[in-house]
Amino acid sequence: MQRMSSGQPMEYHSPGEVVCFGVLSYLQLMVVDQVPVYNQGTPISQLTDSYGDDAAIVAGMLHQWGQKTRLIPSAVGDDELGRKVADAVGSLGVPVSMVIDPAVSTVAEISIADPSGARTYFYHRTPELLATLDAADLAPLENAAYLYVDWYDGDHIIRPMEVATRLGVPVLVNLEDQYENAELLSKLLPFATVCQVSADSPDKGYGLESIADGLLKAGVGTVSVTGGSRGCLVAHSGQKVRVSAPKVDVIDGNGAGSAFSAAYIYGSLRGWDLEKCARFATAHSSLKCGVPGYTVAAVAEAERLAAELSVDVDKRI
Repeated sequence: MQRMSSGQPMEYHSPGEVVCFGVLSYLQLMVVDQVPVYNQGTPISQLTDSYGDDAAIVAGMLHQWGQKTRLIPSAVGDDELGRKVADAVGSLGVPVSMVIDPAVSTVAEISIADPSGARTYFYHRTPELLATLDAADLAPLENAAYLYVDWYDGDHIIRPMEVATRLGVPVLVNLEDQYENAELLSKLLPFATVCQVSADSPDKGYGLESIADGLLKAGVGTVSVTGGSRGCLVAHSGQKVRVSAPKVDVIDGNGAGSAFSAAYIYGSLRGWDLEKCARFATAHSSLKCGVPGYTVAAVAEAERLAAELSVDVDKRI
């Protein structure tokens, strides 16, 4: 069973907690030394029982840095996978109220990570399990410093986003590749403080800047666009910061986007400016790719790498 390191607690902590809301799933992580070949076998270098989805991963990463964090998850089933997930999450040290519901089946996911940085995954989630998010207690938002949610949890994330907005709590929503989904954006953007987008496939033909410009025009306050080897672009109405990605020996790209989200939130809560947040998030997500699982580098290590990254700042938006 994978165990997350406690990392190095930070000297300073922000007031309040970061609340991460979303589906909790069982994840079997396979790390392979080469891209799987169609209809042929590929040796597995590491096989781990773990957990997902991104909300749980972000919560665990923030906790490693000493940031107060709470996970509000979906229920898990009264089944073997549910017990494995409960064991994994129980080892994190993150406050969480686990709900075991015999009427649902635990979400199952298999993720295959290869040296290219890609992750090929298979998953099974049901509407019945997603619906358990609607019964989750949102009381922790009353004292929260930040809320993290993912688009793929559907309309179930709107309720906590509405509550957070009413309470003045900033919201980071992970849009992944849904930046052109007008129907989705119309639902989420009124409650989103920061939108994170994944544009890891350069063959799609979309530049990081054009994606950011489109979302800013749609009314997003701050946009972060991660582009894998292309680095990232973080922008708001007064500034754009583009950070080049460092070269890393990729072992496991699973959780790199979560590392970016966690690092951005961590920096924002400490009052860092846009450039420092972008540098730090890029450094942490890059370092994450060099290790299997969800153990993150110490803040000081990422700060050293962040200071070395090539950055272009444009204040003439």
